[in-house]
Amino acid sequence: MQVTLIGTGLMGFPMSLNLLKAGFSLTVWNRTIPKAQPLADHGAHVAAGVADATAGAEVVISIVADGSAVSALLDEAQLKEGALWIDMSSAKPGESRDHASALAERGVAHLDAPVSGGTKGAEGATLAIMVGGDQATFDRAVPVLEAMGRPVLVGPSGAGQLSKLANQAIVAVTIGAVAEATLLLEQGGADANAVRDALKGGFADSTILQQHGARMSRRDFVPGGLSKFQLKDLDNVLNEAEGAGISLPTVQAIRDRFETFCTEMEGGDQDHSGLFLELMRRNGL
Repeated sequence: MQVTLIGTGLMGFPMSLNLLKAGFSLTVWNRTIPKAQPLADHGAHVAAGVADATAGAEVVISIVADGSAVSALLDEAQLKEGALWIDMSSAKPGESRDHASALAERGVAHLDAPVSGGTKGAEGATLAIMVGGDQATFDRAVPVLEAMGRPVLVGPSGAGQLSKLANQAIVAVTIGAVAEATLLLEQGGADANAVRDALKGGFADSTILQQHGARMSRRDFVPGGLSKFQLKDLDNVLNEAEGAGISLPTVQAIRDRFETFCTEMEGGDQDHSGLFLELMRRNGL
């Protein structure tokens, strides 16, 4: 199967490696070509542009910054009839539905399939993949998606992105809770590392507690998930909530803290666990 992956950044690069390991014939492209070039050493073809990357592809995977970036790719793409576009970016549900409609007019199928699991999940091919679309298209995509993680069909077009927004709300709020708990432990004189070990298997345990709690204790905010993208996702969550006529006060509060971290503290390119730094500043530490 001829597969193209567009966007070989923090997530796309290891996802490309896993597609190659699974035996797919892979073409890659990235707007910053040097980020894609090392994949040639692993057997990928590095395309010169979007048109070159997409021409002849049976499956195109995009994992880029947002829905607008995907729209720009669609304008440049040279797609054959019968191809399948799998968008694994984080976008608005409405944008994904628009992309699906536009591609259908070109005889191309579409799935919105955003992911969760960060760079570790991308490297280990253990990503949670939330897929929106029809059953037949999903069934066709399963072999490709399973090379990168665990795909689940969650509903019609746009439902994958809505699921990702729900995921991002949970992630952001939990990061905030873990940050506050970690600071409380540190300032109260407990060993935060030992407490995380003690909480394993309990109701408070989570991947965020174990991984991001450890990052906070080490003050290690090298990016796995960028804070500026977390802020973008929270804005999308609140836009969807407004459209549904509901209020999400906890998400709003965390969103405002991420805005402070990204703008006033210039933390947008740090890991989203860096919200801990915003909490420290808030407490004059």
